[in-house]
Amino acid sequence: MIVKQAVRVAVALALALPVASARAQGWRPPACDLKPGHYLVNSGVLYLKNAADTKFEDQRQKDLRDADRVLTQALTSGNQQKNPAAWYYVARYYVVQQDLRGADSAFARAVELAPQCKADIDLWRRSVWVPILNAGVQAWQAGNTDSAMASFRRANQIYHGEPTGFVYLATLLANASQPDSAARYFRLAAEAAGDPQYAKDKRDALFNVARVYHAAQRWDDAAVGYRQYLAAYHNDVQALAALALVYTSLNKRDSAMALFDSVLAHADSASANDLFAAGQSILNGIPAAPDTMPVFTQCRAEARKNRTLTLRQVAARCDSAVARVLRAHDAAAAGQYRTAGRAYEAGLAKNPYDRDALFNFAGISYILKDTAKALPAAQRLCAVDPLNRSSLAKLAGAWALQRKNDSTLKYLQIAESLQVEVTVGTFTTDEHGATVGGLFTNYRAKPNPPLKITYELLSERGDVVASQTVDVPPIDAGGNQAFNFKVIGAGIAAWRYKKG
Repeated sequence: MIVKQAVRVAVALALALPVASARAQGWRPPACDLKPGHYLVNSGVLYLKNAADTKFEDQRQKDLRDADRVLTQALTSGNQQKNPAAWYYVARYYVVQQDLRGADSAFARAVELAPQCKADIDLWRRSVWVPILNAGVQAWQAGNTDSAMASFRRANQIYHGEPTGFVYLATLLANASQPDSAARYFRLAAEAAGDPQYAKDKRDALFNVARVYHAAQRWDDAAVGYRQYLAAYHNDVQALAALALVYTSLNKRDSAMALFDSVLAHADSASANDLFAAGQSILNGIPAAPDTMPVFTQCRAEARKNRTLTLRQVAARCDSAVARVLRAHDAAAAGQYRTAGRAYEAGLAKNPYDRDALFNFAGISYILKDTAKALPAAQRLCAVDPLNRSSLAKLAGAWALQRKNDSTLKYLQIAESLQVEVTVGTFTTDEHGATVGGLFTNYRAKPNPPLKITYELLSERGDVVASQTVDVPPIDAGGNQAFNFKVIGAGIAAWRYKKG
């Protein structure tokens, strides 16, 4: 069984961020030393103040029009282009009018001319940004992704001091299969995460630049993204494993294997899933056994030119040629199987109950004829998944390596006599719990008696986090029955089951 780890971009939506509106608070003077410096600018300030304080909408609109008129005059015929107060109050006017592009441009000019006002201006930017961002979050949670993206784009126009808005927009674009746009906004998120408190957000954003290309199978772009990330965050195991996966897809097997070796050298800091993904990628990169028929055909044609050879001698010579080709392939593949086995073994030390990892590790150990590891791995596999014929076949094969024919036959017979085979095809987890789904299959010639299967959902340490009993009804001969259930519990990493 091959277990593929999906490459995806995930983001948790924040709760709505509270902010008081400037209008509800009345007039707020600047929190920095900023004098009007000109009568037109001073008039603009007075009009803006009156608009903020009045209770009458018609008066408010008149004051705003007058503020716009005198401030525009100040910046044109009044020659106040280098007066930071003029730009600051123009920006304040644009804020009231919800002209975010105008506010952004005017605030930027004000900061350039009066850097001492940056903190105050950032507060104004953020006061506008928060409600628009919250509207985007609410639209996203309601499933209105187009509206959510529109809100996040507007929010990002006015405030660039936090990465959240860029991350949300990038995630929606990634989910919409727009990797170039998603990567652009993840880069902007990294730039906005300059404050040390956003160090993790910056790291995640840079990693996601590579991940969106990886998910889109844009291998060259993904490789560039991972290399750029690793230049900043050396020996990040997840990135090393992901880059190795990309190199495998690019048929750069030597580079991929070197990276997998690096992953294993840092296995202590890797998660079990990262190590399982590394092992899976190595298995995927092992070339299939060569087609030996052309080798045999060519050998036989050349051998027949020697009329002194008998047909038996020709066959023997060419069988040897085929065997040499297969031995060369097996010798080359053995090193890759050993590296994959090391990855699974290291992962199983962290999560000993992962069924698919146990299945693959038992299979690798069998291929390598490692009698010391094949049998314990297969026994652990069957303890987790006892009613699956593939699992039982692994145990029978492990006993065959030990030359224990009675035990081999025993488990082959158990596999053939199962009243119902259990196959788990779906196992997904999140911070809240897990979902398990699969099939019950009756391979017998008559319906099975009803039975119960009890599932235990385990933490990596093997603690039982939750359990679920599933009733198996009588299933017609050759038929199957789907099952699916959800359980609640944090930290679920694996499953096992038993009858009853």
